[in-house]
Amino acid sequence: MAEVSMTARYSPAEVEERLMGEWLDRSAFHAEVDDGRPAYSIVIPPPNVTGSLHMGHALNSTIQDVLIRYHHKLGHNTLWLLGTDHAGIATQNKVEAALANEGRSKEDLGREAFEERVWEWRRLYGSTIIHQLKSLGCSCDYERERFTMDREYRRAVAKVFVDLYRKGDIYRDVYLVNWCTRCGSAISDLEVEHFERNDKLYYVRYPVEGEEQEFLTVATTRPETILGDTAVAVNPEDPRYGRLVGRRARVPLTDRWVPIIADEHVDIEFGTGALKITPAHDPDDFEIGVRHGLESISVITPDGRMFEEAGGLAGMDMDEARERSVDMLEDEGLFVRSEDYAHKVGHCYRCGTVIEPLLSLQWFMDMKRLAEPAIACVEDGRVRFVPERWSGVYLDWMRGLKPWCISRQLWWGHRLPVWYCDACEEIVVTEDRPQACPACGGGLRQEEDVLDTWFSSALWPFATLGWPDQTPELAEFYPTSVLSTARDIIYLWVARMIMMGLEFPGDVPFREVIIHPTIMAADGRRMSKSLGTGVDPLELISEYGADATRFGLVYMSSAQDVRFSSERIELGRNFANKFWNASRFVLQGVPEGVSPAVNPATPADRWIFSRLADVTGELARLYESFDLAEAARVIYRFVWNEFCDWYVEIAKARLYGDDEAARQEVAGNLLYVLEHLLGLLHPIMPFITEEIYRNLPQIAATESHPAALFDAPFPATDPSWGDPVAVKAMEVFTMVVTGLRSARDELELPRDVVGQVWLISPDMTTAEAVMQQATSFRQLSGCDCVDVAVSEADLPAGRYVSIEGPEAGVKAMLELGGIVDPEKEKARLLGRAARVRKDLVKAQAKLSKESFVKKAPPEIVNEERRRVATAESVLKDLARQYRERIGEELPE
Repeated sequence: MAEVSMTARYSPAEVEERLMGEWLDRSAFHAEVDDGRPAYSIVIPPPNVTGSLHMGHALNSTIQDVLIRYHHKLGHNTLWLLGTDHAGIATQNKVEAALANEGRSKEDLGREAFEERVWEWRRLYGSTIIHQLKSLGCSCDYERERFTMDREYRRAVAKVFVDLYRKGDIYRDVYLVNWCTRCGSAISDLEVEHFERNDKLYYVRYPVEGEEQEFLTVATTRPETILGDTAVAVNPEDPRYGRLVGRRARVPLTDRWVPIIADEHVDIEFGTGALKITPAHDPDDFEIGVRHGLESISVITPDGRMFEEAGGLAGMDMDEARERSVDMLEDEGLFVRSEDYAHKVGHCYRCGTVIEPLLSLQWFMDMKRLAEPAIACVEDGRVRFVPERWSGVYLDWMRGLKPWCISRQLWWGHRLPVWYCDACEEIVVTEDRPQACPACGGGLRQEEDVLDTWFSSALWPFATLGWPDQTPELAEFYPTSVLSTARDIIYLWVARMIMMGLEFPGDVPFREVIIHPTIMAADGRRMSKSLGTGVDPLELISEYGADATRFGLVYMSSAQDVRFSSERIELGRNFANKFWNASRFVLQGVPEGVSPAVNPATPADRWIFSRLADVTGELARLYESFDLAEAARVIYRFVWNEFCDWYVEIAKARLYGDDEAARQEVAGNLLYVLEHLLGLLHPIMPFITEEIYRNLPQIAATESHPAALFDAPFPATDPSWGDPVAVKAMEVFTMVVTGLRSARDELELPRDVVGQVWLISPDMTTAEAVMQQATSFRQLSGCDCVDVAVSEADLPAGRYVSIEGPEAGVKAMLELGGIVDPEKEKARLLGRAARVRKDLVKAQAKLSKESFVKKAPPEIVNEERRRVATAESVLKDLARQYRERIGEELPE
């Protein structure tokens, strides 16, 4: 026997730390350019520098790592480019919170000192998630780590901004924006999260000009903004208000008169069918205001309080102003009533503050010109979404793009490359800091705003490779091969990367986009620390190991959103232990000096290699089509069921037998199959497969094998391995053995009792294949296969247990004479039949009641029907058993 250094129990923590250290020490994951191999590249969706590994990261990183490791094995020059995003709002909030704990604010420090404080924070904490990716086994190129605020990246961002400005795509304008009063910044439409909220709908009367007692009643959720009203609108199709269109109404709490206008946007069914129009504080009202040339009056400050000009509401926050405005309306006799009203309200995606639509001077990017080629590349297939349905989602959104507000009122981020001359009002937009105003020679001040984080992130696939310089890396690895990401950033990030890639490097940034499922909490809610529904993948890695975590996440990741299941992670751990134990058994059992080989000496040998060829081809197809959940299932079933439970068990008889030639043959087969399986499974479970691989005797004995499984090619198969006859024979073998085991348990046969079995089969080839493995058959079933018969008529007289085969005409017959007490078995069958009949009668009685069928929930009724069907099937089988074993018909 060979000496094996594998421990009796697999210890993932020790193995994972050691192997990752070795991979990193030898730069195993580093990609070089011009190495002659075809390139395969992925850029990681850059996690926020503030972040730590969450379940979405863990799943997506596993998916990317599987693809990188698989393509590395195919002989590709693989690059998985790593980095983090500066995450403007999130990072600034973190540092501001730290300052608040010290009793200071960013204003106390000043902008330059605050930026230094953020850089210091990044140096201390910014690599947290990078180290966590290593613990998951991610084969990123850690030597190429990038950051969206590093010097070369900033140069790329500035160039893109200046080029788009000069092309007329970027401009400055006063527009209604989503304003976060907590962050003190505008955010884009895509960064607003809408949540259901219970509010009040207030009904207010607006006096109509020309009639002393005529009023137009409107319904609003925001009476505090009445002071900013510049019109009242009705639908032109609403017969109730047609006569009022063109007249004026007085804005309550003021002396201003505003026009009553007609606009198709007004919903006749909402409230009274009449709307107050406040262009400065509602996006729909703003659009109506533009169409009708209305004035915009701002009454809310950037810090979320009422303007000083708001009279009795001045300085109040929104809740206070709402309550006070209702009191004032009541005093004026214009308040009608309020009612409960549930509606969706926008919140800042970072801090959760309710968004205030405010008029603001901001920088915008017109998307129309860039959108056209980005639409075309998906329509013509240059970029493919997986699953395909996301292409439609992407295209629908792209066809309705609005201008993008790209400026943010923050101190941390890419400061706009814009300078203002106060002397002559010249605006200078340039990549490099100008020394003086080119128009008048006066001094310049730089724009205070920074760019939306998603603007700089949109350059990630090419700026990380050296653009705007034409670097060897850019030529080698751009366009990248595939992007894997979540559906919630298709608009925020994927679409913008496609637009920027086509506009600047001149090609799509990636060929395929995988939209992976979202893992929900076990109860179906979204995973969230604040909700208490989050699951920390680092805790899973600590408890179960990285391989088990990776396997479980992939296994549960269907094309739809899935609920997290700790049982799947446990499945991964059990699978790892099963494979470790089987591998250790094989390596301990093979004689020294045996080399891996394909020795198809027995039907079982021919079967395992035939199935190995099938599984290898299927796994390659599944890896290529990104169906990693099914890939995990396929390799799990094959390794657990066919290799461990059957082939290894069948092989034991020869491996520990007296026939030395047979022992050498089966040992060679076991080594070959084991090495092959390690290569198939490695992309999903890299640590345990690498550790087992290093214990293979052929790795140490020859130089023909790579020293590391990571560098070994994807396993190849031979067409000659295909053997449908052997596959069919082994299906019969496994069916018969499984059936005999169940029959022995049912009959309570002692383990030392050897049963006598006849095989009934018109196909003598299949039957002979079973007979050829007589030793394994007896070892696994506890029975001897006596002979083969064409039909039951050829059997000796007696009582038998029959085991049906996987196809018509194949049957095994276990003789009961001498091993089973007929009276005891008769009593057992009658007792079981009585219990089943009792259940059947009970279920039938329920279903016979019309009231039950009509009133009970459908699932309860269907469950009773299933019980009836199951009971009838069991009784039919019991009748067969009674005839075979007792020689009589089962009594009613």
